Amino acid sequence: MKQIIRYSLAISTLAITLSGCDNSNAQDKELIKSLEAKIQTLEQQLADSESAPPTAASNGSADTQALEQKIASLEKQLAGASGSSNGTSTLDNVKKLGYIKCGVSTGLKGFSAPNDKGEWEGLDVEFCQAVAAATLGDKTKVKYIPLTTTERFSALQNGEVDLLVRNTTWTLHRDTTLGVTFTGINYYDGQGFMVNKNLGVTNAMELDGKSVCVQSGTTTELNLADYFKFREMKYTPVIFDTEEETINGFKTGKCEVMTTDQSALYAHRLGMDDPDAVVVLPELISKEPLGPAVRHGDQQWFDIVKWTLFTMLHAEDLGVSSISVDDMKNSNDPDISRLIGLDGPKGKGLGLADDWSFQIIKQVGNYSESFERTIGMSSELKVRRGYNALWRDGGIQYAPPIR
Repeated sequence: MKQIIRYSLAISTLAITLSGCDNSNAQDKELIKSLEAKIQTLEQQLADSESAPPTAASNGSADTQALEQKIASLEKQLAGASGSSNGTSTLDNVKKLGYIKCGVSTGLKGFSAPNDKGEWEGLDVEFCQAVAAATLGDKTKVKYIPLTTTERFSALQNGEVDLLVRNTTWTLHRDTTLGVTFTGINYYDGQGFMVNKNLGVTNAMELDGKSVCVQSGTTTELNLADYFKFREMKYTPVIFDTEEETINGFKTGKCEVMTTDQSALYAHRLGMDDPDAVVVLPELISKEPLGPAVRHGDQQWFDIVKWTLFTMLHAEDLGVSSISVDDMKNSNDPDISRLIGLDGPKGKGLGLADDWSFQIIKQVGNYSESFERTIGMSSELKVRRGYNALWRDGGIQYAPPIR
């Protein structure tokens, strides 16, 4: 009982502190609103635990510990909000520091992973570089901060990173309740399956009766169950707690099939003892649109990141590459003139130099260039464009006009 009272007081104190942050900017107010909702949930949990009949001591201790961890997390996020309430924008902070703090994965080949020299590379990494080229005129001005799945959103919320580009799926819940905003889709992904070629399976409908390695507590596990249930197919789930255990389970033959996001399967395939003996099936059984995210409330930074992606897509659509962009300064095409900042809105609306888009293309390239060298047919992963092809090439990548 004393512990419950102590945590109630801690939560009440935190709530009062939050309510007093009247001078915060719009970004901080959104974060504070999110934290207040979490506090209300914790208060209800404490009230329920107080009225609930006593259970085993171990359960009570575990519940108390869990609440303590949640409160500590909220306090950390509040500290981040308080520290950023000086009214400065993300762009101002980036210019002051001289680099972008970009949240990436802890290591997913093709998307964000250090190479043998310790240099970060991948599709997500190159997008971070494109934003740096647009804002600072130099794609190298990026500090890469590896984040786990549990760390990624809080790191963005509390200002540890300016931008999250970490193979993260855009969902309603994440876009509306976590104090973050997705700026677009840089990779259309979906859950898929990987099998050994000697299994003789060429498509997902042939997986009836097979054993499947899957990570527990994920949407992947739920999608798997839905897929087989709807098709009245049977399967044996082989469940693991972590991604590494799941990969090792498939690698050591504890299951016949492995399932996760297809982009990850292409990367994990390279880690097999004989990559050529393993195949990623073509079907996708879920929609997993992956894209960059920023803190909610900073419209200028949101626009910059959003139009960085659109610029790379437009450049491919207009046939402008890192090699040809210099020559395009002499083009008579008005769309190209607007694309590279010689005409049209230029950089004023974004608070950037007029050549911001030119620098993106010159230093990083168009979307096709980035895709092909990181995960496409010019890379080890050999991922085909598929849904990520431009609209005119049978895909669904499309950008609003620059005018």
